[in-house]
Amino acid sequence: MIYMDHAATTYPHPDVIDAMQPYFDTYTHNPSASYATEEAAAVEEARALVADFLGTEPGNLVFTAGGSEADNLALKGVVDAIDGEHVVTTTIEHSAVVETCDWLESRGIDVTRVRPGSDGRVDPADIENAIRPDTALVSVMHANNETGVIQPLAEIGAITDDHDVLLHSDTVQSAGKIPVDVAELGLDLASLSAHKFYGPNGVGALYVRSGVDLEPLIHGGGQEHGLRSGTENVAGLVGMGKAADLASADMDERHSRLSKLRDEFVANVRETTDAELIGHPEHRLPGYAMLCFPGRSGAQLIAALADHDIAVSGGSACHSGDPSPSRVLVEMDVDPDLAMGAVRFSMGRETTDEDVAYVTETLQDVLHEVPA
Repeated sequence: MIYMDHAATTYPHPDVIDAMQPYFDTYTHNPSASYATEEAAAVEEARALVADFLGTEPGNLVFTAGGSEADNLALKGVVDAIDGEHVVTTTIEHSAVVETCDWLESRGIDVTRVRPGSDGRVDPADIENAIRPDTALVSVMHANNETGVIQPLAEIGAITDDHDVLLHSDTVQSAGKIPVDVAELGLDLASLSAHKFYGPNGVGALYVRSGVDLEPLIHGGGQEHGLRSGTENVAGLVGMGKAADLASADMDERHSRLSKLRDEFVANVRETTDAELIGHPEHRLPGYAMLCFPGRSGAQLIAALADHDIAVSGGSACHSGDPSPSRVLVEMDVDPDLAMGAVRFSMGRETTDEDVAYVTETLQDVLHEVPA
């Protein structure tokens, strides 16, 4: 199968699997035990590798069970810790942020949701205009999981800093694909997930800047600086650390190669079909292209491509079975009928020139097979 859905998840790198193996069959003790020196050291080495990946110190990292937990911990934790009354976010966030904000709102917290422009980018001025004296937190994703569009996070960070408001970003989609330096971006909190950059499923982290107060979601044994109780998933954390190290080492090379592949793919498809590229043509993740095919059903196109051993999706993998137009595309003012023809193509480490050529050619056949 030709896998063109790396935005949904990535295959664990072989070196990641090798690094994890000893912690399944040899070093299997609870890392909190006094005799579990190998396991405890492995957790801290992983913490150091992931912290370096984000340009921060190991003490600023809280391990979680994934990006969704990290998002929940960031938003609920800040609001609870500082008795916040107002949160600013966007209408195109991942559902982990959207639904957490809905939950906060149901508990009496005011939430302002800023819409993007038609290119999928949020105007920093709109974020600034939404900030109030009682704003506790601004949460803006780094790159959108459906369109791949990158937000002007550093500009937003400068604004939140001027207003003395905390800034959180869901960097789950961007981390490992483009540099995520939390200091340069002006972030106070950042969520990430290992399975998006060739690490294992079910492992994530939350960056918490020194001095930021946070109330834990999970209470118990006091692991993770008291912010996330529970016995650590040593093998998973080792895998995350190794994946972060590998991603840092070849990021520039992958960025260049996948950007070139993406641009050639988009140009060829647009020349031979009536497909429309959704989102900003330049400010997007390497290897990502959200294309809409007018008058077509994206779901039918995806199924037809699967019959040709090509794996793609219609947007967020979390809601791949939803027949309604993508919320993100609707918020970008994409015509609902056009949005119904959305297909997301996302490339990764394993994607070759030959893969892209085959997908481009097969797409022509599929468009003839699927009725308009």
